[in-house]
Amino acid sequence: MSPQIVYEDDNILVVNKPYGLIVHPKNATDTQPSLTDWVVANYPNLKNIGEPFIASDTPLPRCGIVHRLDKDTSGLIVIAKTQIAFDYMKKQFQGHTIRKHYSALVFGRPKESSGIINAPLGRIGMKRTTQMTGKKLIDGKESVTEYKTVKTFDKFTLLDVSPKTGRTHQIRVHLKSLNCPVAGDIVYTPKGWQRPTGLNRLFLHAYKLEFTAPSGKALTIEADVPEDLQIVLNKLQ
Repeated sequence: MSPQIVYEDDNILVVNKPYGLIVHPKNATDTQPSLTDWVVANYPNLKNIGEPFIASDTPLPRCGIVHRLDKDTSGLIVIAKTQIAFDYMKKQFQGHTIRKHYSALVFGRPKESSGIINAPLGRIGMKRTTQMTGKKLIDGKESVTEYKTVKTFDKFTLLDVSPKTGRTHQIRVHLKSLNCPVAGDIVYTPKGWQRPTGLNRLFLHAYKLEFTAPSGKALTIEADVPEDLQIVLNKLQ
């Protein structure tokens, strides 16, 4: 469950996070391995980079981690090595100037082979994220996701997905709204839908980031689809 370093310079570090690894602890007593643990162990001087992360009302060290991925989503994450770099990268994420690409295997096939999903997300009651409908929605925020078909299979489709905003579970909820939930998603897939043979987790991988680094250098960083997900794709051929 150890992240792999994909890119590093004096200002930033980009790692490939394995699935099953949380980014930040859920609370001060959460003992499951996290990306922040890895940063503290390997780059202890980054512990106090960035404002504290609030977990269950408890401020915890952010360790320079600029954004996050769900526990069961694998892929690229940017970590700042200085406070100036953190502020710079945070501003890029807030301004949506970073292009993020994910590989997602979904059930079925979207009606359109490519498109843009523009549907606000928020929560209704205790459900943390859901599509915005009705007056009961809390914290509704603009959410935009672009997608295009990469390959079609009998019962599944491989998509290249590019979220323009960064809401919790955004890709998963937006694809569900097309009636094409992500394969292996136990939260948003209807009961009884059979996942592909050999798939034991969420088929969602953040494989590419395109942005301008604090140094001014234009970067395109990629991470191959993990072996376990590639095996699933090979079986679908």
